[in-house]
Amino acid sequence: MLQNVAVALLDGVTPFELGVVCEVFGTDRSDDGLPVYDFAVASAEGPALRMASGLSLRVEHGLERLETADLIAVPAGDGYSTRTFPPELLEALRRGVDRGARVLSVCSGVFVLAAAGLLDDRRCTVHWKHARELAVRYPRVVVEPDVLYVDEDPVITSAGTAAGIDACLHLVRKEQGSEVANKIARRMVVPPHRDGGQAQYIERPLPHSEADTIGEVLAWMERHLDEEVTVEQLAARALMSPRTFARRFQQETGTTPYRWVLRQRVLLAQRLLEATDETMDAIAGRTGFGNAATLRHHFVRSVGTTPHAYRRTFRGPEAA
Repeated sequence: MLQNVAVALLDGVTPFELGVVCEVFGTDRSDDGLPVYDFAVASAEGPALRMASGLSLRVEHGLERLETADLIAVPAGDGYSTRTFPPELLEALRRGVDRGARVLSVCSGVFVLAAAGLLDDRRCTVHWKHARELAVRYPRVVVEPDVLYVDEDPVITSAGTAAGIDACLHLVRKEQGSEVANKIARRMVVPPHRDGGQAQYIERPLPHSEADTIGEVLAWMERHLDEEVTVEQLAARALMSPRTFARRFQQETGTTPYRWVLRQRVLLAQRLLEATDETMDAIAGRTGFGNAATLRHHFVRSVGTTPHAYRRTFRGPEAA
């Protein structure tokens, strides 16, 4: 049952990510027939906490409040990706999981769960800017950087900022049904479920290659993404045999010519969807996909959402 919710706070907690958990679980919506949670915030570092953005917070409860919680949430905070955490908090999180509670992190709160060992050999996610750092600092953690949240019951992790709403509503939906989750979402004026994943928000600029021997060919390929070319043609431009070119390409880019071109075409399509009103067929032509159906197929596989949905996300519904 999901009835008792506690939020574990540290110095530097960020207001929005804390507010996400408070809004979903700490707001009384009984007038709409929605459940009321036994909700509290608890500090791991004393009653007076400094928050990001120059705010301060007085907290009534200490870590003892976590001992009865069905859900322990850990929101993001400044410097969480590099700081150490109180051993008492890490032990409290481990005890919570051992007795059957769930833990949920928002954005960089995942570093607390990782430090407690709760993510060892588990999948998780985090804001895309922290994904590599998390994987390097905690090599046993399986980081999925493209999704909005990961449910590895009893551990739930969310990506950056607003993805915490998605994770919280997912848990409500899982425990108390779609009707309750949808009603909470309507009161919050947010979608009960978002299409796509975090991949659509990751900024991946068109690269400027520093490759040693195929740099000129890569630059030519970037300028001619709308053209179909073969490895043999590219090898001729590089004055190499096809076999040597393919080997050098893999060594200097880490991928094959086909996959490199495919990724750059998707990146270009993202830029055109964000910045122009061109039709899907026109964008498909400019990016080398040929037609809107092929564009949609590769775009969904790479970005996790459709071109139309991507354009609505970044330009508004009138642009779709």
